[in-house]
Amino acid sequence: MDTDKKNTILREGFLVKRGHVVHNWKARWFVLMPDKLLYYKYEGGKRDSCQRGKVLLKDCVITCPFLEHENRPLVFKLQTKNSVDHFLEACSREERDEWAADITAAVDKLRTGDGGKVTSQQDHTGSQLHNINLSKVLDSMYDVHSGIKMSNHVEQGSSYSNCFSGSEVVDWLVFMQLTLTRVEATTLASALLEEGFLRTVGLRSVEALRTAGISEQFIDDSTALYSFSDSLKKRGSVKAETSLSAVELSGKVMKRGYLLKQGHRRKNWKVRLFVLRSEPAFLHYYDPTKDDISPAGGFSLRGCLISSLDDNGVPSGVKGNIKGNLFKIITQSDTHYFIQAPTHQEKMDWIDAIREQT
Repeated sequence: MDTDKKNTILREGFLVKRGHVVHNWKARWFVLMPDKLLYYKYEGGKRDSCQRGKVLLKDCVITCPFLEHENRPLVFKLQTKNSVDHFLEACSREERDEWAADITAAVDKLRTGDGGKVTSQQDHTGSQLHNINLSKVLDSMYDVHSGIKMSNHVEQGSSYSNCFSGSEVVDWLVFMQLTLTRVEATTLASALLEEGFLRTVGLRSVEALRTAGISEQFIDDSTALYSFSDSLKKRGSVKAETSLSAVELSGKVMKRGYLLKQGHRRKNWKVRLFVLRSEPAFLHYYDPTKDDISPAGGFSLRGCLISSLDDNGVPSGVKGNIKGNLFKIITQSDTHYFIQAPTHQEKMDWIDAIREQT
């Protein structure tokens, strides 16, 4: 491989990585190259010049999704040819699947470059889906230990308990290797729905069932909700909760991604997963190093002011030598949030998306 080609950056951005020795989770800046995946610490508003590690891609095996980490459904796994496992978490299903697809493409290219052959696993799956036993699939889904997890969900202001999203079903079917692709998993889930093993929950899935063709009855979407048939005995029921946070979190997710935020007390900068919701309009942020599914903080966007900060010099209110891609949000209660995006384009995208909700 030419040196120039080896140094080509195919993709870069934040992922959360599980440590090898101490199994904690840390946000790192990842850079995908044709033959390796590099990762760096990101401090002081920029990535360190010294890499923290690298994963050689030759003969790597990618598992996406990887669902063995509770409360972390957006993880994928890289296993090197020396059987070293790397667990990486993205900010959304789309990001996770795009990273996995780009890494898989790089691995396949290395294999074909060495004269190897990339074999398609999809050649024989059509007949496999026809012969699958839906009752056995249901039994596996319903298993209290390895089955799909039920939880509380909110859709368009209404709370639903003991259900799961369409995307969670598809993730589980692919992870358990009952299907090889998301398209096949959606077809299989549609068959479970048609047979009455699954039922629709909430407006989105009900409308899809009413209007779509047989093969499109089930939606691979995080906002479409489903549950097991009422005829099945309840297992592991989740208590319904009603609280202010449930109302805050009931809006439609408009945007999510990793940004850096300045702390209010210590004024240090940390990577946080930001989630923008509408109706009601809220911006929440989560600590990606913790398994807690509750936000670390958040605020209503009603009456908020958002402004882009000058890239020349350190703006007033910003601590440390932090420059570039900064913006500020002032809430109705006059709390100031200083936030930094990884790139200028991401900063402008976030500003535009937030302004639409204020």
